[in-house]
Amino acid sequence: MVVKIVLASRVSASAPSPSPSPASGGGGHRQPLCGCWFSIRNPQSHFRNPVLRLLCIESTCDETAAAVVTDSLEVLGAVVASQNALHERFGGVVPEIASRAHVERVLPVIEETLRKAGVTLADLDAIAVANQPGLVGSLLVGVCAAKALCVASGLPLIAVNHLQAHVYACKIASGEEVFPCVGLIVSGGHSNLYRCDGPTDFTPLGGTIDDAAGEAFDKVGSLLGLPFPGGPAVSRAAAQGDAKAIRFPRPLLDDPTRLAFSFSGLKTAVRYEIAGPGGDPAQVELSEQRVADIAAGFQEAVVDCLVGKSELALKMTGFDTLCVGGGVAANGRLRERLEESAAKHGHRLFIPPMSLCTDNAVMGAIAIERFKEGKFESLEMDVYPGLERIG
Repeated sequence: MVVKIVLASRVSASAPSPSPSPASGGGGHRQPLCGCWFSIRNPQSHFRNPVLRLLCIESTCDETAAAVVTDSLEVLGAVVASQNALHERFGGVVPEIASRAHVERVLPVIEETLRKAGVTLADLDAIAVANQPGLVGSLLVGVCAAKALCVASGLPLIAVNHLQAHVYACKIASGEEVFPCVGLIVSGGHSNLYRCDGPTDFTPLGGTIDDAAGEAFDKVGSLLGLPFPGGPAVSRAAAQGDAKAIRFPRPLLDDPTRLAFSFSGLKTAVRYEIAGPGGDPAQVELSEQRVADIAAGFQEAVVDCLVGKSELALKMTGFDTLCVGGGVAANGRLRERLEESAAKHGHRLFIPPMSLCTDNAVMGAIAIERFKEGKFESLEMDVYPGLERIG
């Protein structure tokens, strides 16, 4: 039976609150921070509320976000502060600008989230924060804010893997059990496939060996003279074009043994289509129809690769469920083609609504699963920046 794309968020009430562990004891433990010592409550003995509530913080790239979620995956409050306007004139995210903006916004975003949720720190049971992967400066702002709140409140700290959280957004949005599944992450920095045996058990299957799909969209958008961010702009242009007018290459698509993507050569093929080898695309005037046709042809090539390799991953793993996350998962043509694939092959498909595809803190609710398994961090927790390349 095929499950259609999830087009709107809904609340799941299926996950019970964890029970305190007898082995955990009733006292606190102490963790070092900057040469000092602070008392942190024992997380397994801290259940003041019948409903578990977590504050989740997200600052991996250029969105500052926070959310308060419960163990039934109810979202009590959520805020996202975008930085698109700050980076637009540069045609991409500038790490230093991003981290400085996070510093200015992180506390107001958290304060507004708590206000919307109608809770205070005293009503929470833990604080979760994304500590990988991402921009080092951006990650540090969120992690430092989370640690400071843990010190002030005595709440336990939980680490969130940003990519795994994108897959978990499918469970949040659908209210259904999605694991085990194949996870496809398609974003500005990542195009990766994972074997997901459970919400805390991810095994890399493959990914891009050069550019990610979202990065290619941004670069092609720039080549076509479209506004930043390139993904939505290319998609809008493609809607007016003929995807069959120009046949761009589908790198690695015909290799039935390798779960890998490559979009750098595709980006170069677009450049050559515009200006030829050695030419300058900025000096070429393109008609609106020409821009639309190039955009449509490029988009179709990317979608073919993503859909084809996802089908191969399902075949290799034997799983019947595909969960898709990341900013590029908001692309209408990709969603349409993935739905067609699910109908044709009979597998389940989960894609979150647009608001949970782009970076947000609601997907940090994956920390609930780590809470249940007793996976907590000390205040010495580090950040793990960069891109996760598994191709």
